[in-house]
Amino acid sequence: MATIEDFRKLDIRVGKIVKVEDFPEARKPSYKLGIDFGGEIGIKHSSAQLVDLYTKEELTGKLVLGVVNLEPRQIGPFVSEVLTLGVPNDEHQCILITPDKAAKLGVKLY
Repeated sequence: MATIEDFRKLDIRVGKIVKVEDFPEARKPSYKLGIDFGGEIGIKHSSAQLVDLYTKEELTGKLVLGVVNLEPRQIGPFVSEVLTLGVPNDEHQCILITPDKAAKLGVKLY
């Protein structure tokens, strides 16, 4: 069982998607995201399988939650620096976890 100390090791922050690009090299349909986590962290990159539920226009400007302190992950020719958080729908497509009200970029989940 995980402890509260285990949970606290994860650095989950609010970010705003500022750039969305197609990622044709990915095995499954994906986007390359640029996510702004504010002044302390800046813009980080993430690969996310969101093509089935979100257009690039819908994603641009959207607030999301991301784990910013995991090791970077090489996905084909792209390095994903952040795990963008989501949950699956009935078809196993990713639904993003987003704040339901405005939140300052870079604030930490608690």
